[in-house]
Amino acid sequence: MVPLSRLAFIGNSLPRRCGIATFTTDLQQATAASRPKLKTSIVAMTDQGQSYDYPSTVQLQIREERIEDYVRAADFLNVSQFEAVSLQHEFGIFGGEAGSHIMALLSRLTMPVVTTLHTVLSKPIAAQRGMLERLADVSSRIVVMAEKGRELLHTVYRVPPDKIEVIPHGIPGFAFVEPDQAKAKLGFGDKAVILTFGLLSPSKGIEVMIDAMPSILESCPNAVYVVLGATHPHLVRHQGEAYRESLMARVRELDIEDHVVFLDRFVDKATLLAFISMCDVYVTPYLNEAQMTSGTLAYSFGLGKAVVSTPYWHARELLADGRGTLVPFGDAIATGNAIAGLLVDDAHRLAMRERAYASSRSMTWERTAERYLAALQSARLRYRISAIGRLSHRAHSNENYMPPQLQTDYLHPRTMAPASGEI
Repeated sequence: MVPLSRLAFIGNSLPRRCGIATFTTDLQQATAASRPKLKTSIVAMTDQGQSYDYPSTVQLQIREERIEDYVRAADFLNVSQFEAVSLQHEFGIFGGEAGSHIMALLSRLTMPVVTTLHTVLSKPIAAQRGMLERLADVSSRIVVMAEKGRELLHTVYRVPPDKIEVIPHGIPGFAFVEPDQAKAKLGFGDKAVILTFGLLSPSKGIEVMIDAMPSILESCPNAVYVVLGATHPHLVRHQGEAYRESLMARVRELDIEDHVVFLDRFVDKATLLAFISMCDVYVTPYLNEAQMTSGTLAYSFGLGKAVVSTPYWHARELLADGRGTLVPFGDAIATGNAIAGLLVDDAHRLAMRERAYASSRSMTWERTAERYLAALQSARLRYRISAIGRLSHRAHSNENYMPPQLQTDYLHPRTMAPASGEI
Protein backbone atom coordinates (compact mmCIF):
# COMPACT_ATOMS: atom_id res chain seq x y z
CA MET A 1 0.00 0.00 0.00
CA VAL A 2 1.20 3.50 -0.80
CA PRO A 3 2.56 5.17 2.37
CA LEU A 4 0.64 7.99 3.98
CA SER A 5 1.41 11.37 2.45
CA ARG A 6 -0.83 13.75 4.46
CA LEU A 7 -1.45 13.33 8.18
CA ALA A 8 -3.23 15.64 10.63
CA PHE A 9 -3.01 15.80 14.43
CA ILE A 10 -5.83 17.21 16.56
CA GLY A 11 -5.02 18.27 20.12
CA ASN A 12 -3.45 21.00 22.17
CA SER A 13 -0.22 22.40 20.77
CA LEU A 14 2.74 24.38 22.04
CA PRO A 15 3.10 27.18 23.01
CA ARG A 16 -0.02 26.33 25.06
CA ARG A 17 1.30 25.17 28.41
CA CYS A 18 0.11 21.66 29.18
CA GLY A 19 1.23 18.07 28.86
CA ILE A 20 -1.00 17.27 25.90
CA ALA A 21 0.34 20.28 24.00
CA THR A 22 3.86 18.99 24.54
CA PHE A 23 2.86 15.44 23.57
CA THR A 24 1.05 16.50 20.38
CA THR A 25 3.97 18.66 19.29
CA ASP A 26 6.56 15.97 20.07
CA LEU A 27 4.58 13.29 18.23
CA GLN A 28 4.05 15.49 15.18
CA GLN A 29 7.73 16.40 15.01
CA ALA A 30 8.88 12.80 15.47
CA THR A 31 6.47 11.59 12.80
CA ALA A 32 7.55 14.27 10.34
CA ALA A 33 11.22 13.47 10.98
CA SER A 34 10.71 9.76 10.36
CA ARG A 35 9.13 10.23 6.92
CA PRO A 36 10.57 13.24 5.05
CA LYS A 37 7.91 13.02 2.30
CA LEU A 38 5.03 12.96 4.78
CA LYS A 39 3.17 16.26 5.21
CA THR A 40 2.00 16.73 8.80
CA SER A 41 -0.20 19.45 10.25
CA ILE A 42 -1.81 20.24 13.61
CA VAL A 43 -5.34 21.42 14.29
CA ALA A 44 -4.91 23.03 17.71
CA MET A 45 -7.48 23.28 20.50
CA THR A 46 -7.55 26.75 22.05
CA ASP A 47 -9.04 27.16 25.52
CA GLN A 48 -11.69 29.77 26.18
CA GLY A 49 -10.51 33.36 26.28
CA GLN A 50 -6.91 32.50 25.34
CA SER A 51 -4.78 33.08 22.26
CA TYR A 52 -1.42 31.63 21.30
CA ASP A 53 1.30 32.44 18.80
CA TYR A 54 1.15 29.06 17.10
CA PRO A 55 3.92 27.92 14.72
CA SER A 56 3.28 27.37 11.01
CA THR A 57 2.73 23.65 11.65
CA VAL A 58 -0.60 24.60 13.23
CA GLN A 59 -2.75 25.22 10.19
CA LEU A 60 -5.99 25.75 12.05
CA GLN A 61 -7.25 26.29 15.57
CA ILE A 62 -10.53 25.38 17.20
CA ARG A 63 -11.93 27.53 19.99
CA GLU A 64 -13.13 24.86 22.38
CA GLU A 65 -16.63 26.29 23.01
CA ARG A 66 -17.47 27.19 19.38
CA ILE A 67 -19.31 24.30 17.75
CA GLU A 68 -18.99 25.98 14.35
CA ASP A 69 -15.19 25.79 14.65
CA TYR A 70 -15.36 21.99 14.86
CA VAL A 71 -17.53 21.83 11.73
CA ARG A 72 -15.20 24.11 9.80
CA ALA A 73 -12.19 22.09 10.94
CA ALA A 74 -13.82 18.96 9.51
CA ASP A 75 -14.36 20.79 6.20
CA PHE A 76 -10.72 21.87 6.21
CA LEU A 77 -9.42 18.34 6.80
CA ASN A 78 -11.72 16.86 4.14
CA VAL A 79 -11.00 19.49 1.49
CA SER A 80 -7.26 19.32 2.16
CA GLN A 81 -7.42 15.56 1.54
CA PHE A 82 -5.69 14.42 4.69
CA GLU A 83 -5.50 10.63 4.66
CA ALA A 84 -5.69 9.99 8.40
CA VAL A 85 -6.12 11.86 11.67
CA SER A 86 -4.39 11.31 15.02
CA LEU A 87 -6.65 12.66 17.77
CA GLN A 88 -5.33 13.42 21.26
CA HIS A 89 -8.25 13.07 23.65
CA GLU A 90 -8.72 14.46 27.13
CA PHE A 91 -12.19 15.36 28.41
CA GLY A 92 -11.14 18.82 29.54
CA ILE A 93 -9.87 20.16 26.22
CA PHE A 94 -13.08 19.93 24.16
CA GLY A 95 -16.28 21.92 24.59
CA GLY A 96 -19.75 20.58 25.30
CA GLU A 97 -20.89 18.10 27.95
CA ALA A 98 -18.03 15.65 28.58
CA GLY A 99 -16.25 17.16 25.56
CA SER A 100 -19.02 16.19 23.14
CA HIS A 101 -18.30 19.02 20.66
CA ILE A 102 -15.50 16.95 19.13
CA MET A 103 -18.12 14.63 17.64
CA ALA A 104 -19.26 17.46 15.36
CA LEU A 105 -15.82 17.21 13.77
CA LEU A 106 -15.24 13.45 13.84
CA SER A 107 -18.67 12.54 12.46
CA ARG A 108 -17.99 14.61 9.31
CA LEU A 109 -14.54 13.27 8.45
CA THR A 110 -13.91 11.29 5.28
CA MET A 111 -10.73 9.66 6.58
CA PRO A 112 -9.94 7.28 9.46
CA VAL A 113 -9.22 8.49 12.99
CA VAL A 114 -6.78 6.91 15.44
CA THR A 115 -7.55 8.26 18.91
CA THR A 116 -5.04 8.43 21.76
CA LEU A 117 -6.72 8.49 25.16
CA HIS A 118 -4.69 10.43 27.71
CA THR A 119 -7.23 9.57 30.42
CA VAL A 120 -9.39 6.46 30.86
CA LEU A 121 -11.74 6.74 33.82
CA SER A 122 -12.56 3.61 35.82
CA LYS A 123 -15.76 5.17 37.22
CA PRO A 124 -17.08 7.58 34.59
CA ILE A 125 -20.32 9.49 34.98
CA ALA A 126 -22.97 8.68 32.38
CA ALA A 127 -22.00 11.54 30.05
CA GLN A 128 -18.33 10.55 30.11
CA ARG A 129 -19.09 6.89 29.48
CA GLY A 130 -21.39 7.72 26.59
CA MET A 131 -18.89 10.12 25.07
CA LEU A 132 -16.02 7.64 25.20
CA GLU A 133 -18.16 4.86 23.73
CA ARG A 134 -19.16 7.15 20.84
CA LEU A 135 -15.54 8.11 20.37
CA ALA A 136 -14.53 4.45 20.21
CA ASP A 137 -17.23 3.79 17.62
CA VAL A 138 -15.97 6.45 15.20
CA SER A 139 -12.27 5.66 15.76
CA SER A 140 -10.55 3.03 13.65
CA ARG A 141 -8.16 2.32 16.52
CA ILE A 142 -7.79 3.43 20.13
CA VAL A 143 -4.31 4.00 21.58
CA VAL A 144 -3.58 3.97 25.30
CA MET A 145 -0.20 4.28 27.01
CA ALA A 146 -0.53 1.59 29.66
CA GLU A 147 -1.97 -1.92 29.92
CA LYS A 148 -4.39 -0.64 32.56
CA GLY A 149 -5.97 1.49 29.84
CA ARG A 150 -6.50 -1.56 27.65
CA GLU A 151 -8.13 -3.40 30.55
CA LEU A 152 -10.52 -0.54 31.37
CA LEU A 153 -11.51 0.03 27.76
CA HIS A 154 -12.51 -3.61 27.43
CA THR A 155 -14.19 -4.15 30.80
CA VAL A 156 -15.79 -0.74 31.45
CA TYR A 157 -16.46 0.58 27.95
CA ARG A 158 -16.86 -2.68 25.99
CA VAL A 159 -14.30 -1.70 23.34
CA PRO A 160 -13.26 -4.79 21.31
CA PRO A 161 -9.74 -5.90 22.27
CA ASP A 162 -8.54 -5.95 18.65
CA LYS A 163 -9.36 -2.24 18.35
CA ILE A 164 -7.03 -1.27 21.22
CA GLU A 165 -3.28 -0.73 20.98
CA VAL A 166 -0.83 0.09 23.77
CA ILE A 167 1.91 2.51 22.68
CA PRO A 168 3.97 3.90 25.59
CA HIS A 169 4.56 7.61 26.00
CA GLY A 170 7.46 8.73 23.82
CA ILE A 171 10.81 9.85 25.23
CA PRO A 172 13.85 11.68 23.82
CA GLY A 173 16.67 9.54 22.50
CA PHE A 174 19.04 10.82 25.18
CA ALA A 175 22.37 9.30 26.22
CA PHE A 176 22.89 7.69 29.63
CA VAL A 177 24.94 10.31 31.47
CA GLU A 178 26.12 11.03 34.98
CA PRO A 179 24.59 14.15 36.56
CA ASP A 180 27.82 15.95 37.49
CA GLN A 181 28.24 18.07 34.36
CA ALA A 182 24.60 19.22 34.29
CA LYS A 183 24.73 19.97 38.03
CA ALA A 184 27.77 22.20 37.60
CA LYS A 185 26.17 24.04 34.68
CA LEU A 186 22.94 24.71 36.59
CA GLY A 187 24.59 25.72 39.87
CA PHE A 188 23.96 22.57 41.93
CA GLY A 189 27.48 21.11 41.75
CA ASP A 190 27.84 20.12 45.40
CA LYS A 191 24.26 18.95 45.97
CA ALA A 192 22.37 15.68 45.97
CA VAL A 193 19.47 16.74 43.75
CA ILE A 194 15.87 15.52 43.99
CA LEU A 195 13.64 16.81 41.18
CA THR A 196 9.97 17.18 40.39
CA PHE A 197 8.94 18.78 37.11
CA GLY A 198 5.55 19.80 35.74
CA LEU A 199 2.72 22.27 36.01
CA LEU A 200 2.06 22.88 39.69
CA SER A 201 -1.34 21.85 41.08
CA PRO A 202 -2.62 20.26 44.31
CA SER A 203 -2.92 16.80 42.72
CA LYS A 204 0.87 16.61 42.32
CA GLY A 205 1.47 16.00 46.04
CA ILE A 206 4.40 18.41 46.36
CA GLU A 207 3.49 19.07 50.00
CA VAL A 208 4.13 15.39 50.80
CA MET A 209 7.62 15.64 49.38
CA ILE A 210 8.28 18.85 51.31
CA ASP A 211 7.23 17.10 54.52
CA ALA A 212 9.66 14.27 53.67
CA MET A 213 12.66 16.59 53.35
CA PRO A 214 13.63 16.86 57.06
CA SER A 215 14.12 13.08 57.33
CA ILE A 216 16.05 13.04 54.04
CA LEU A 217 18.37 15.76 55.35
CA GLU A 218 19.20 13.65 58.40
CA SER A 219 20.81 11.05 56.10
CA CYS A 220 21.93 13.39 53.33
CA PRO A 221 22.57 16.94 54.62
CA ASN A 222 23.48 18.30 51.17
CA ALA A 223 20.18 17.25 49.57
CA VAL A 224 18.09 19.81 47.72
CA TYR A 225 14.59 19.43 46.32
CA VAL A 226 14.04 21.31 43.05
CA VAL A 227 10.45 21.96 42.00
CA LEU A 228 10.58 23.02 38.36
CA GLY A 229 7.48 24.31 36.62
CA ALA A 230 4.94 27.08 36.38
CA THR A 231 1.64 26.88 38.22
CA HIS A 232 -1.09 25.31 36.08
CA PRO A 233 -2.74 28.11 34.02
CA HIS A 234 -6.26 27.05 35.04
CA LEU A 235 -5.26 27.23 38.71
CA VAL A 236 -3.72 30.67 38.25
CA ARG A 237 -6.89 31.87 36.52
CA HIS A 238 -9.10 30.88 39.47
CA GLN A 239 -6.82 31.08 42.52
CA GLY A 240 -3.74 33.01 41.48
CA GLU A 241 -0.58 31.68 43.15
CA ALA A 242 -2.24 30.65 46.42
CA TYR A 243 -1.14 27.01 46.08
CA ARG A 244 2.50 27.83 45.36
CA GLU A 245 2.53 30.31 48.24
CA SER A 246 1.12 27.66 50.60
CA LEU A 247 3.96 25.32 49.65
CA MET A 248 6.55 28.01 50.24
CA ALA A 249 4.98 28.77 53.62
CA ARG A 250 5.29 25.10 54.57
CA VAL A 251 8.98 25.17 53.61
CA ARG A 252 9.48 28.14 55.95
CA GLU A 253 7.62 26.39 58.78
CA LEU A 254 9.97 23.41 58.49
CA ASP A 255 13.01 25.71 58.31
CA ILE A 256 14.31 24.03 55.13
CA GLU A 257 14.43 27.08 52.86
CA ASP A 258 18.05 26.31 51.90
CA HIS A 259 17.00 22.85 50.70
CA VAL A 260 13.87 23.50 48.60
CA VAL A 261 14.10 25.51 45.38
CA PHE A 262 11.02 26.63 43.43
CA LEU A 263 11.71 27.51 39.79
CA ASP A 264 8.54 29.12 38.49
CA ARG A 265 8.96 28.71 34.76
CA PHE A 266 7.71 26.73 31.77
CA VAL A 267 10.92 25.49 30.15
CA ASP A 268 11.73 24.36 26.63
CA LYS A 269 12.76 20.77 25.94
CA ALA A 270 16.51 21.40 25.98
CA THR A 271 16.32 23.10 29.39
CA LEU A 272 14.06 20.37 30.77
CA LEU A 273 16.46 17.65 29.66
CA ALA A 274 19.33 19.50 31.34
CA PHE A 275 17.44 19.64 34.64
CA ILE A 276 16.45 15.97 34.47
CA SER A 277 20.06 15.09 33.63
CA MET A 278 21.34 16.75 36.80
CA CYS A 279 19.03 15.03 39.29
CA ASP A 280 20.03 12.04 41.39
CA VAL A 281 16.45 11.05 42.16
CA TYR A 282 13.29 11.99 40.31
CA VAL A 283 10.06 11.94 42.33
CA THR A 284 6.39 11.97 41.33
CA PRO A 285 4.42 12.08 44.60
CA TYR A 286 1.02 12.32 42.84
CA LEU A 287 -2.05 11.84 45.00
CA ASN A 288 -4.44 10.15 42.57
CA GLU A 289 -4.19 6.52 41.50
CA ALA A 290 -6.23 7.08 38.33
CA GLN A 291 -3.49 8.62 36.22
CA MET A 292 -3.01 6.72 33.00
CA THR A 293 0.12 8.51 31.87
CA SER A 294 2.74 10.98 33.05
CA GLY A 295 5.04 12.57 30.50
CA THR A 296 7.43 13.76 33.19
CA LEU A 297 7.70 10.21 34.57
CA ALA A 298 8.33 8.81 31.09
CA TYR A 299 11.02 11.40 30.32
CA SER A 300 12.89 10.88 33.60
CA PHE A 301 12.65 7.12 33.29
CA GLY A 302 13.93 7.34 29.71
CA LEU A 303 16.96 9.36 30.78
CA GLY A 304 17.88 6.59 33.20
CA LYS A 305 16.98 8.27 36.47
CA ALA A 306 16.29 6.61 39.80
CA VAL A 307 12.58 7.29 40.28
CA VAL A 308 10.50 7.29 43.46
CA SER A 309 6.78 7.50 42.87
CA THR A 310 3.38 6.86 44.31
CA PRO A 311 1.65 3.85 42.67
CA TYR A 312 -0.63 5.56 40.18
CA TRP A 313 -1.42 3.36 37.17
CA HIS A 314 1.36 4.52 34.86
CA ALA A 315 4.04 4.38 37.56
CA ARG A 316 2.95 0.93 38.72
CA GLU A 317 3.60 -0.51 35.27
CA LEU A 318 6.66 1.49 34.30
CA LEU A 319 8.56 1.06 37.56
CA ALA A 320 7.85 -2.64 38.15
CA ASP A 321 10.59 -5.25 38.54
CA GLY A 322 13.11 -2.96 40.19
CA ARG A 323 12.97 -0.20 37.56
CA GLY A 324 11.93 2.29 40.26
CA THR A 325 10.58 2.53 43.80
CA LEU A 326 6.89 2.85 44.71
CA VAL A 327 5.70 4.44 47.97
CA PRO A 328 2.17 4.77 49.41
CA PHE A 329 0.04 7.79 48.53
CA GLY A 330 0.47 10.72 50.90
CA ASP A 331 3.12 8.97 53.01
CA ALA A 332 5.91 11.44 53.74
CA ILE A 333 7.81 8.98 55.96
CA ALA A 334 7.94 6.23 53.32
CA THR A 335 8.81 8.78 50.65
CA GLY A 336 11.66 10.18 52.71
CA ASN A 337 13.03 6.74 53.56
CA ALA A 338 12.99 5.60 49.92
CA ILE A 339 14.73 8.72 48.63
CA ALA A 340 17.31 8.81 51.41
CA GLY A 341 18.08 5.15 50.80
CA LEU A 342 18.82 5.83 47.15
CA LEU A 343 20.91 8.93 47.83
CA VAL A 344 23.25 7.14 50.23
CA ASP A 345 23.54 3.90 48.26
CA ASP A 346 25.34 4.67 45.00
CA ALA A 347 25.40 1.04 43.82
CA HIS A 348 21.67 0.55 44.32
CA ARG A 349 20.88 3.85 42.63
CA LEU A 350 23.09 3.03 39.64
CA ALA A 351 21.55 -0.43 39.22
CA MET A 352 18.05 1.06 39.20
CA ARG A 353 19.12 3.69 36.67
CA GLU A 354 20.60 1.10 34.34
CA ARG A 355 17.48 -1.08 34.48
CA ALA A 356 15.26 1.90 33.70
CA TYR A 357 17.41 3.11 30.82
CA ALA A 358 17.76 -0.32 29.21
CA SER A 359 14.02 -1.04 29.32
CA SER A 360 13.09 2.39 27.91
CA ARG A 361 14.87 2.10 24.54
CA SER A 362 11.67 0.97 22.83
CA MET A 363 9.99 4.19 23.98
CA THR A 364 12.10 6.73 22.07
CA TRP A 365 10.12 9.17 19.95
CA GLU A 366 11.63 7.61 16.83
CA ARG A 367 10.21 4.19 17.77
CA THR A 368 6.95 5.71 19.01
CA ALA A 369 6.44 7.58 15.73
CA GLU A 370 6.92 4.37 13.75
CA ARG A 371 4.29 2.59 15.84
CA TYR A 372 1.81 5.42 15.38
CA LEU A 373 2.44 5.48 11.64
CA ALA A 374 1.86 1.74 11.45
CA ALA A 375 -1.43 2.12 13.33
CA LEU A 376 -2.52 5.00 11.08
CA GLN A 377 -1.51 3.13 7.93
CA SER A 378 -3.47 0.07 9.07
CA ALA A 379 -6.47 2.25 9.88
CA ARG A 380 -6.34 3.79 6.44
CA LEU A 381 -6.28 0.37 4.76
CA ARG A 382 -9.24 -0.88 6.82
CA TYR A 383 -11.14 2.33 6.14
CA ARG A 384 -10.69 1.92 2.38
CA ILE A 385 -11.74 -1.73 2.45
CA SER A 386 -14.80 -0.78 4.49
CA ALA A 387 -15.68 2.02 2.06
CA ILE A 388 -15.41 -0.35 -0.91
CA GLY A 389 -17.63 -2.83 0.92
CA ARG A 390 -20.28 -0.21 1.56
CA LEU A 391 -20.18 0.89 -2.08
CA SER A 392 -20.48 -2.70 -3.31
CA HIS A 393 -23.39 -3.42 -0.98
CA ARG A 394 -25.20 -0.32 -2.19
CA ALA A 395 -24.70 -1.31 -5.82
CA HIS A 396 -25.99 -4.87 -5.33
CA SER A 397 -29.01 -3.73 -3.33
CA ASN A 398 -30.14 -1.32 -6.05
CA GLU A 399 -30.22 -2.50 -9.68
CA ASN A 400 -30.53 1.07 -10.86
CA TYR A 401 -27.62 2.23 -8.77
CA MET A 402 -25.14 4.46 -10.58
CA PRO A 403 -21.83 5.51 -9.05
CA PRO A 404 -21.83 9.19 -8.13
CA GLN A 405 -20.34 11.57 -10.64
CA LEU A 406 -16.81 12.60 -9.72
CA GLN A 407 -16.77 16.09 -8.24
CA THR A 408 -13.60 18.10 -8.56
CA ASP A 409 -14.58 21.52 -7.26
CA TYR A 410 -13.55 20.59 -3.70
CA LEU A 411 -9.96 20.19 -4.88
CA HIS A 412 -9.64 23.94 -5.27
CA PRO A 413 -8.18 25.73 -2.23
CA ARG A 414 -10.80 27.07 0.16
CA THR A 415 -10.18 30.21 2.13
CA MET A 416 -9.67 29.22 5.74
CA ALA A 417 -8.75 31.32 8.72
CA PRO A 418 -5.07 31.02 9.73
CA ALA A 419 -4.17 29.46 13.03
CA SER A 420 -3.17 32.79 14.55
CA GLY A 421 -6.65 34.24 14.04
CA GLU A 422 -10.17 33.06 14.63
CA ILE A 423 -11.85 30.46 12.47
